[in-house]
Amino acid sequence: MWLLRLAWPLAVLGVTASPSPGPGPGPTVPPPDKASIFADLSAAELRAVRTFLMSRPELGLSPSRGGPLAKNTLFLVELLPPKKRLALRYLDQGGPRPRRQARAVVFFGGQAEPNVTEFAVGPLPRPSSYRPLRFKGGRAVPFAARPMTQLEYELLHRTLAEAMEPLYRLLRDSTGYWYHNCSQRCLTFSDIAPRGLAPGERRSWLVLQRFVEGFFLHPVGLEVLVDHRDPDPRRWAVQRLWYNGHYFSSPQELAERYRRGTLAVARLAEPPSRQLFSSYEPRGRFATGTPTAVHGAKVCEPQGRRYRLRGNRLEYGGWSLAFRLRSSAGLQLFDLRFNGERLAYEVSVQEAVAFYGGHTPAAMQTKYMDAGWGMGSVTYELARGIDCPEAATYLDAHHLYDADGPVRFSGAICVFELPTGVPLRRHYDSDYRGGFHFYAGLEGQALVLRTTSTVYNYDYIWDFLLYPNGVMEAKVHATGFIHATFYTPQGRRYGSRVHSHLLGNLHTHLVHYKVDLDVAGTGNSFETMDVRFENISNPWSPGARRVAQLGDPGQGWAAGGTAGGPTHVGPLPVPGDGPDPAPVPRRYHLAVTRHHENEPTSSSIYTQNDPWEPLVSFEGFLRNNESIEDQDLVAWVTVGFLHVPHAEDVPNTATPGNAVGFFLRPFNFFDEDPSVASRSPVIVRPLDPPTFSRLEIQRWTPASPGPCVAPGPFTYNGTYRQE
Repeated sequence: MWLLRLAWPLAVLGVTASPSPGPGPGPTVPPPDKASIFADLSAAELRAVRTFLMSRPELGLSPSRGGPLAKNTLFLVELLPPKKRLALRYLDQGGPRPRRQARAVVFFGGQAEPNVTEFAVGPLPRPSSYRPLRFKGGRAVPFAARPMTQLEYELLHRTLAEAMEPLYRLLRDSTGYWYHNCSQRCLTFSDIAPRGLAPGERRSWLVLQRFVEGFFLHPVGLEVLVDHRDPDPRRWAVQRLWYNGHYFSSPQELAERYRRGTLAVARLAEPPSRQLFSSYEPRGRFATGTPTAVHGAKVCEPQGRRYRLRGNRLEYGGWSLAFRLRSSAGLQLFDLRFNGERLAYEVSVQEAVAFYGGHTPAAMQTKYMDAGWGMGSVTYELARGIDCPEAATYLDAHHLYDADGPVRFSGAICVFELPTGVPLRRHYDSDYRGGFHFYAGLEGQALVLRTTSTVYNYDYIWDFLLYPNGVMEAKVHATGFIHATFYTPQGRRYGSRVHSHLLGNLHTHLVHYKVDLDVAGTGNSFETMDVRFENISNPWSPGARRVAQLGDPGQGWAAGGTAGGPTHVGPLPVPGDGPDPAPVPRRYHLAVTRHHENEPTSSSIYTQNDPWEPLVSFEGFLRNNESIEDQDLVAWVTVGFLHVPHAEDVPNTATPGNAVGFFLRPFNFFDEDPSVASRSPVIVRPLDPPTFSRLEIQRWTPASPGPCVAPGPFTYNGTYRQE
């Protein structure tokens, strides 16, 4: 059995393997090239798919950038993973290699009834055909549910610039910045989603901010509601404005109130040219005076790497896995094995959501679902020595997401072995007379697979950690700028005043993972273990009683459902209170369902802009009343935390205390801790007790680790360009 343990306080959860049908050889580790069936599309494959689809006259595709919004465009191309049954037949039974295909998302905006259609394109590397992909239930994708594009943002900017012309004097006088015809002292905006209150709407609240370093922390007190549903931007319109606690029906009304002197004006001080509060520039001093202008501790590999990377196959100790970085949702592991035994077919990030409260219209509307913002495509360059150790292996990623060709993101993924700073296990065996019988310890290390997602203001650091004792950890850290709004006294109910005119809004982060466990085969069952106290008579002392703890394994679940029942974390919405994001299992720490090929993900890139009638409804996964005993099971895990912003979140939220995740742990699967296979322990035994003048030190690695960290200056490029 492999144990699933969440980082939140939860019951112990396990997935048990069904007994094998009979004796026979165990599964073997596939050769490295088999992992490539899960590999992301190369730049050449992305170009080939785009070239093929652009050449099809019946699709009528145009370039994504420039031109009108009412046109047909190719929005996204990424790998379409093979069906599980075909992949397992290939990996385990010597079956045929699955056809390599791409998933292509096309926006059909240049027709009478605009829509979004997904296609399977193949075979790769030389595509020659395509077919439409269907969502469960056969529903079509509404055009209003599509993610935003760079072109739509440019058109929004033009609409807003024109609408803000009457407010030039107000903005200039109160902030020193303005929106239209600006050069150095410009305002910018952040947009809010969901974009409306009902299906089919596309109305976005825009928060105006000073365009300075860290502009997310510089709202000016003006929020604007723009209706941009129509494919023709000439029909877009400003519907409402909110300024310093009051609503207005038009920019002209607000400008007139200012002209008459009847407006409560929010006047902002001129921002300093140096050491702006939203910048990373050092300011102040630590009281102790200990040095910070020198380098701190570093991770090094003094005798070389102890992991092996072959294409998209990663091996470390007993571990082997295939991985990819989806443009749509991020890291995805396949064929996760320990000592050749598969424990999971897939472990992947599905969605990250953040639900906000607030007094301003933008704050009260904000319910971010980051797969709808291209969460897996905003994987910018990792800085050596900061985002990952200098000694890490850095891998590039290619995305074709709202672009006219593949875009190369240098150093988007890193792999490194991390000293955990705590022993994996250790014992000092005292003789209780000032000496010891032996000391033994195994240094703690883990292999880390990491990427980041910068979804506008927030930065997510995504980690999968592999430990030598068969434990896998999935973890995400939240950092970056808080989503903040303009401070008003009424807003104090919904957050903290973190600067003079800035409210840090209360919000809940929830992150969702898919864990397709295949422990000793695909036939698994689900168990919980309940621990209780029992008052019993003492068998060796009549009349005495003692309290004992019992672990009582529960029965296998007979239907798809949840562990512990519905669970709310923080101020989450309830049905009827605004958009109810049904695709995200916000009610459940854990849900277990049977594997279905037509339920590959729990969310979609369309959920953000249509959460009311989602194309992928996770609740539907749970309502079919299927047996989950001795079946191919998928665990859907939700982790998260409530974030009450505070002044120390300026300039950025720090990672300590803002990380969540879960563990996969073996539970009576091995005869002993599998890390005994490591050659890294140290055993110390005295040879002449009680004097202890001579010691026997046993170790299986060189006596000294040797020099650490090669010299060289810090370098960083940070660009991502179409190739």
